[in-house]
Amino acid sequence: MRFIPTALALTFAVALAGCPRNKARSEESFTKAEAELALEEASASTSAESLASANVELSTSFTIGGGVEQAAAELRTFFASQLPCAEVTLEGSTLSVEYGVNAGSCTYRGHEFSGSSSITVERNSDDQIAVHHEWNSLSNGVVELDGEADVTWDFGAQERRIVHHAEWTYLPTGRTGVGEGDRTQTPLAGGVSEGIEVEGSRTWTGERGRWDLAIDGVEMRWDDPVPQAGSYTLVTPDDKTLTLSFARVDTDTISVTVAGPKHSFDFNVTKH
Repeated sequence: MRFIPTALALTFAVALAGCPRNKARSEESFTKAEAELALEEASASTSAESLASANVELSTSFTIGGGVEQAAAELRTFFASQLPCAEVTLEGSTLSVEYGVNAGSCTYRGHEFSGSSSITVERNSDDQIAVHHEWNSLSNGVVELDGEADVTWDFGAQERRIVHHAEWTYLPTGRTGVGEGDRTQTPLAGGVSEGIEVEGSRTWTGERGRWDLAIDGVEMRWDDPVPQAGSYTLVTPDDKTLTLSFARVDTDTISVTVAGPKHSFDFNVTKH
């Protein structure tokens, strides 16, 4: 079974209201400037996760239960077919990949890779797979990423867990962050080909301080710009809490409600 992780680009702009966790701040409003800053931080962090997810996706094409070295050899073949630009070195169960060395496409899942990465298949049994990823100046022209992730599949529970630690730079603005995440993904009712449901969290520290994002029952389809169900809770460095909830309107449109203790804002996001 292959789970295809994805990430969300929160690129909409709206005036938001926030709810602080600290009672002393209970009467404070969440200003438009703070909302824009939170949105920029979430979008930049999400862009980094999107790049990481696309790179992780490259490690899903091998025979389950065939052993770690066989899996790594099959991945080398897969890289050659999907990313002919890459120079791939195989040693045991580890692939070292340098993008852009050879002629040919460097694009996969909508990301044009540069930099380098490594993939180590640590476990490949009938009931569990574990793969370790490392990224070195990995980029898609939008964000540059350094870090690592451990990805495990539990086929008995029909779920995948991704735990990462990474540093990133959002190239259009120079915004930087360093942080970690821990998410569990399961298939939607229509199967993995339709999308995944995600539970977990992401945390990062930027120029303004620490940001915490909780992910609660978020349903993501591969061709949607935002989730179709579930919610996010984002806590800012000022201990203000912003909730984003999602509901499908039609095939192309999703309604997003941004709520605080006193106000909520409804708007539609349509894929282009």
